[in-house]
Amino acid sequence: MRDEAFMALALDQARLAWAAGEVPVGAVVVRDGEVIAAGFNQPIGSHDPTAHAEIVALRAAAEKLGNYRLPGCELYVTLEPCAMCSGAMMHARLARVVYAAQDPKTGVCGSVLDLFQHGQLNHHTEVVGGVLADEASAMLKDFFSERRAAARRPAEG
Repeated sequence: MRDEAFMALALDQARLAWAAGEVPVGAVVVRDGEVIAAGFNQPIGSHDPTAHAEIVALRAAAEKLGNYRLPGCELYVTLEPCAMCSGAMMHARLARVVYAAQDPKTGVCGSVLDLFQHGQLNHHTEVVGGVLADEASAMLKDFFSERRAAARRPAEG
């Protein structure tokens, strides 16, 4: 039940991304059972290709703790992380990553690649997938359906 509660908070962050016109992905960083940082997708609005939800949350957590290493921390994210985000998580030395929906196009926690299980890498993070996956998947599908419908509507003028 603990994982579901923290993932629900990540879903709240994803809703903030949607409200900002961003792909609805949200993340929270947890340490000792307490949320220490949160983030949502913002690459479009910030003009920053690295402003994925996970990176935003990791930056906030590192700032709060005063260290780029985040040992003992867990990250909850609504979509399977990409290679960039997974690399940052490894550098941060996260203890655990929990994600909701799989990403069959860019996910590297088992969908396209399984980066965290690569034997030659020096840090191995526990990865758990599928927590509240139905809710996260539905949000992403609804977002993209809405975007496609808006693109088909004739411009008002």
